Amino acid sequence: MNAVVAALLPIFLLIVMGFLLRRYLIEEDAHWIGLERLLYYVMFPALLITTMARADLTKVPVLAVGATLFASVMLVSALCFALRPALSRWLGADGPAFAWLFQGATRWQTFVALPLAGNLYGDLGLALASVAIVAMTPVLNVLSVSVLVRSASRAKADWRSVLIAIARNPLIWACIVGAALNPVNALVPGPINAVIDALSRSSLALGLLIVGAGLRIDELARLKPLTLPTCAIKLVIMPAVAISIARSFGLSGTNLAVIVCCTAVPTASNSYVLARQLGGDAPLMAQIIMIETVIAAVTLPFALALVS
Repeated sequence: MNAVVAALLPIFLLIVMGFLLRRYLIEEDAHWIGLERLLYYVMFPALLITTMARADLTKVPVLAVGATLFASVMLVSALCFALRPALSRWLGADGPAFAWLFQGATRWQTFVALPLAGNLYGDLGLALASVAIVAMTPVLNVLSVSVLVRSASRAKADWRSVLIAIARNPLIWACIVGAALNPVNALVPGPINAVIDALSRSSLALGLLIVGAGLRIDELARLKPLTLPTCAIKLVIMPAVAISIARSFGLSGTNLAVIVCCTAVPTASNSYVLARQLGGDAPLMAQIIMIETVIAAVTLPFALALVS
């Protein structure tokens, strides 16, 4: 419990700090827009590359863990699409709102999952979390970009524009580069590793500060109708699906616990940046990140207790 709270509290405080900085120190939008582009195109990719390139995958059941997480992503994504007509009819969810729900319900906060897995389960936990990055991050980025381009844009997008947006996504390329470097990481020159390390460490604080800068207190006080369904899918249904699939593969112990860490965490903070870059509802995305972070302080320890 203490390790979970210790991993979540800094996330929450950095979001609050970003809000205060935007309100009292750096008020111009142009500064934050520039930081968003730096984070999206440079710092987040550096984090993915260094984590995947250095993971020791020889001691973990890569296929079973990877298949569990991939299947969880696909099933929950299918659930979101299946619910879309009902959400549109009952809650007035238009295209941008659905794009917000999809990201909030499916993506995962690596900045919580990685340190949590490392604190609780050491090097084995980090290796398993790296498998999660390979299994979940590329497909989630492809799906998120597709949904944002197809749903968030007021103009009708064709599949050519979707494919172009996916091909230009730096997070997908970072996964490819990190996986390619994994077998030969020892040959990467020290200065290059040092630069990538510095960028990846900086991405944590900067990403959450940007999320905080995008918060609007009046929006937090008036929760949108889709907020609770989004939180329920992400923090309850997704880990429940993952646990069921993992047990069908015979996974238990640390393997199962890290799967829970990676599926029961809040949605990714770079969902906000992606929404800004591709036209999604960024203020609502900032709202859901904040709310899920608070709720996960309760639901994540409970999910871990179920598998311990």
